[in-house]
Amino acid sequence: MSLLSLGTFAVGTDAFVVAGFLPRMSVELDVSLATAGQSLTLFAVAYAVLSPVLASVTATVPRRLLLVVALAVLAIANAGSALAPTFAVLIVSRVVAAAGAATVTPNAGAVASALVPPGFRGRALAIVVGGLTVATAVGVPLGNLASRAMGWRTALALVAVLCLVVAIGLGLLLPKLDGGPNLPLRARLSVLRDPAVRAILPVTVLGMAAAYTAYAYAVPAFEAVGVPAGDSQWMLFLYGVGAVAGAQSAGHLTDRFGGVRVLTWGYATMTATLLVLGMLAHWHVVVPVLVAVLSLAWGASSWCQTPPQQHRLIGAAPESTALVIALNSSSIYAGIGAGTLIGGLAGATHPSWLFFSGAVIAVLAGVFLIRTSRRPAAQ
Repeated sequence: MSLLSLGTFAVGTDAFVVAGFLPRMSVELDVSLATAGQSLTLFAVAYAVLSPVLASVTATVPRRLLLVVALAVLAIANAGSALAPTFAVLIVSRVVAAAGAATVTPNAGAVASALVPPGFRGRALAIVVGGLTVATAVGVPLGNLASRAMGWRTALALVAVLCLVVAIGLGLLLPKLDGGPNLPLRARLSVLRDPAVRAILPVTVLGMAAAYTAYAYAVPAFEAVGVPAGDSQWMLFLYGVGAVAGAQSAGHLTDRFGGVRVLTWGYATMTATLLVLGMLAHWHVVVPVLVAVLSLAWGASSWCQTPPQQHRLIGAAPESTALVIALNSSSIYAGIGAGTLIGGLAGATHPSWLFFSGAVIAVLAGVFLIRTSRRPAAQ
């Protein structure tokens, strides 16, 4: 299980480290901060589109081989990003990276689910998602530090090395698991006809969009609440600590209380946290200790979503575990892309709207969750 978590850690580091050096990247590639932020948007959109397609194309490939090849692709793509001479080349390399990431994450979740009894599924998924959340804890602040110490290109090159190391580890130590049946994409996507699945996936999109309106622009967002750019890595680290705690506790709480209750509390916490951060930015109030506490709560509420959502989807379509996890991964990155886009537009009017726009979307996520969770299969 820890090997799978290492795989998602590599993916998460690749996906989230960019936020740590976005300002420096925009300067060197001679684009605006909002334009540089669209590298996150396009990565997320490519991931969302490619995840179900690649799940179908690679369905019969043995899981160990598939994970190793996908991580190798991710390594090559990050090397390409590190060497990119222009923003256009960077975008192409980020799309290739998204293809690798879109293969790793859902298959890691599916393998984890297959290796444990149903009563421990929430905890197993939380361990795998823990790789992503640990990446937010160390990937973004280390990306920020690495960018200032040795440049963002070197930081991406180190991510490429990390992906290769994890690929080798999985190739040597992961148990051999066969692939699934060979079904066309249309047959695989037939699970979307299930009303419960259709009710669950939009919650993921809305929830991740709410989390990412400000997080994608974390450095200027923290500057808006009085945290100097040079100190933002500490708030990012606290966000990541909260993310790890939120994901791990959500897995245990989901097994005990069900996904809907965990998510309801999560969206309520996210709304309150983003509202307070928005008010601090709007009124130019500087309270570093409060921002630190809010960073922890923001991370916890953002990353408590994935284990209960995966648990709900597997419960709704247990015969299509790999596919529904792939669709949930698509929804995660669709939400990240939407949140990045909305945050870039909203934050251009005033930095406080980086937070306020996320709070509004978190309310929508909570309302949609409550209205659609009355079906037993959507619990």
